[in-house]
Amino acid sequence: MRPTVHDIAATAGVSLATVDRVLNGRPGVRQTTVDKVEAAVSLLGYVRDVTAANLARKRVYPLVFIVPGGPNSFLRNLTAEITAAAQRSSIERTVIRIETVPPFDPAALVRVLESIDPQTVSGVGLVATDTDDVTAAVNRLVEQGVPVVTLVSDLPGSQRVHYCGIDNIAAGRTAASLIGRFCTGRPGKVLVVAGSMKLSDHSERASGFAAVLEAEFPELGVIGPVETNDDADTVRQRVGMALETGPEIVAIYNLGAGNRGLIDALAQHGHRNFAVVAHEVTPHSRQALADGVFDAIINQDCGHEVRSAIRVLKARADGLDPLTAQERIRIDVFLRDNLP
Repeated sequence: MRPTVHDIAATAGVSLATVDRVLNGRPGVRQTTVDKVEAAVSLLGYVRDVTAANLARKRVYPLVFIVPGGPNSFLRNLTAEITAAAQRSSIERTVIRIETVPPFDPAALVRVLESIDPQTVSGVGLVATDTDDVTAAVNRLVEQGVPVVTLVSDLPGSQRVHYCGIDNIAAGRTAASLIGRFCTGRPGKVLVVAGSMKLSDHSERASGFAAVLEAEFPELGVIGPVETNDDADTVRQRVGMALETGPEIVAIYNLGAGNRGLIDALAQHGHRNFAVVAHEVTPHSRQALADGVFDAIINQDCGHEVRSAIRVLKARADGLDPLTAQERIRIDVFLRDNLP
């Protein structure tokens, strides 16, 4: 049986109130008494349950989430999950504030990070743009004692305490394995469409994809990545242009957003049979998969990512390590046959 504060009080010969003051570092206890309590803690092997202590004290965790705005369906879903978490604040003992920044605007992200008062927040979660100024702003917050986690897109060169997202290199490798099999016996080129290579998730997916294609499917070459800022109209234009001038294209991998534009471009070239892999189940991509326009969708659970970020930030605020297995975000692969 684990030792309790009652055991400490009995061993040290002091009151429960005194044990509580010593464990919480509050003043008003003589050093000799502190020594007795600490000796009893050591003797008994007592490990303090910080979570239970904070629950008893009704501690509240103020958290800030910074997410890109705009029409991106997946990021809208992410924001909706954060909003739902904010509505559960009374249960989870959090106070959540959502800051929206323009997509692909690292300067706006830096401004929000620099406006945060370290004395008023327990943690920050953000969808990161991988630039030096964003890294520096995150590092300043962490050095001021504010844990920062990244969601969806990581900031690997920073001091962020945790990344809540899928392994994007593995996601890109998965896409390459799927397309390689879909294109068996059909050599040609694969058009790769990205939002921005300044996003670590996009650059990592592209890297993993290219590595597997080169090693396992040398009959398939890569065109791109074509960058579109995840804008559906730009995706439609750039993909349409590539298909007009690239008769050797046999497959398309959209590793970012803007699937509505991809669907429109494919409709304009309906006489050609492309293998198509995209990311994230949204209304448009779901319909495209159901209709056979897309062959597979690689998905991540943004609700799990938000819940993971909250757990990690609360744990870090308490000086605890998160449970690695609980916070692992899995890669889901959906075909028309197993579409949820």
